[in-house]
Amino acid sequence: MAEDDEHVAEALADALRQHGHTALCVGDGGRVAQAAEQADFVLLDLNLPGLDGYEVCRRIRAASTVPIIVVTARSEEIDRVMLLQAGADDYVVKPYGLRELLARIEAVMRRSTSAPATPAPPAEAPGSVLAVGTLTIDTRARKATVEGRPLELTAKEFDLLALLAADHGAVLKRERIIQEVWDENWYGSTRTLDVHVGSLRAKLGDKRWVETVRGVGFRLTDPLG
Repeated sequence: MAEDDEHVAEALADALRQHGHTALCVGDGGRVAQAAEQADFVLLDLNLPGLDGYEVCRRIRAASTVPIIVVTARSEEIDRVMLLQAGADDYVVKPYGLRELLARIEAVMRRSTSAPATPAPPAEAPGSVLAVGTLTIDTRARKATVEGRPLELTAKEFDLLALLAADHGAVLKRERIIQEVWDENWYGSTRTLDVHVGSLRAKLGDKRWVETVRGVGFRLTDPLG
């Protein structure tokens, strides 16, 4: 747990211990990435001394797939976009309820441990490369390019893009996207999907790639097609 307020950190650590977790409190941003190497999940406050919380998040994600939940008082959409781009799995805005936080911890832990490892398909496996106009997605290598430009996508952004591309032109309901990209028992806000869509549009370079169908969901279209 990365929290600069000692009283808040200890109170939260006690609550986590009462619910069966072992909690380690780290109050300096420079030490968090190292401590995260031995953690099952990370609760990360953005206002840390020593190193900015966004940079801490990026460093953790560059070295590990450990689930990261950002706990912050910042509620603006730009903050959510930036932290999700940095690699966070979820965010909780202060003030929050303990039951909600525990449910979010359980959700990210379930997603990180429930997916069984699957052997890679042979190189000639059909459907491993998806192409929509100038957009190409290699689902085996988990790489995507648009107009030949590599896209720097987070894991969830890639999964979202691949899901939309697999049936491009079709409208996918919000509920289906959340179930397949996140979890069928997703507890968090559906705004998480909107934030990821906004981030994906920015990285694709043209918001027309992902069209919003009001009241239904989203579909992937070729803006030049």
